[in-house]
Amino acid sequence: MTRVVDVKNLTAGYLPGVNILNEANLYADKGELIGIIGPNGAGKSTLLKSIFGLVKVREGSITLNGEDIVGQKPNQLVSKGVGYIPQNNNVFPSLTIEENLQMGVFQEPKNYEKRLEFVVSIFDELGKRLKQRAGSLSGGERQMVAMGRALMMEPSVLLLDEPSAGLSPVRQDEAFLRVSEINKAGVTCIMVEQNARRCLQIADRGYVLDQGTDAVTGTGRELLNDPQVVGLYLGTLGT
Repeated sequence: MTRVVDVKNLTAGYLPGVNILNEANLYADKGELIGIIGPNGAGKSTLLKSIFGLVKVREGSITLNGEDIVGQKPNQLVSKGVGYIPQNNNVFPSLTIEENLQMGVFQEPKNYEKRLEFVVSIFDELGKRLKQRAGSLSGGERQMVAMGRALMMEPSVLLLDEPSAGLSPVRQDEAFLRVSEINKAGVTCIMVEQNARRCLQIADRGYVLDQGTDAVTGTGRELLNDPQVVGLYLGTLGT
């Protein structure tokens, strides 16, 4: 398998002397869907932000397709194939759906039509509503726009920070379905989720983060059936 992302012994944090991640490890091979679960404050979102260059890395390494990317800026990482969807404020509300998607490919505008065709093949609703302002959309619809925009640069890996957060149960199911479809289309996905059980149901492999380190790892099925994971995490992290 081709190793797309490899995080080793990662220590990182926001404030001097305060580490959120403590020697965390994670890897994703080409085509995998990786789920990251754990209690609040465990460092899940910080791990994604560290990969995307938004948090200072103090120790350890992060490689993308074999290249060291520690210290690189988000715009550089986007051009190298990293897509990132934050949990909040993930669309430009004053812009139309079409303009949001155009923002996703601003580094390579000539590829807009080709990438739009791919995005609409997954999110057909967006293709019918390109002129609608993103600010008028529901939370689930905004999530689709955010995913679509991230896919416009043809990423080799997509980082998703709680794609089901704040959505109704029906919209949550749709969000997980969309992530699966994106993954099946060939995009490696690394997803942080509070809905731990649902996350592990679709993940090839999962990581349980606790106090900034990877406490338990295994396939999604293994973690779903692990008594320790069930007792400590699945009982309180979603149903």
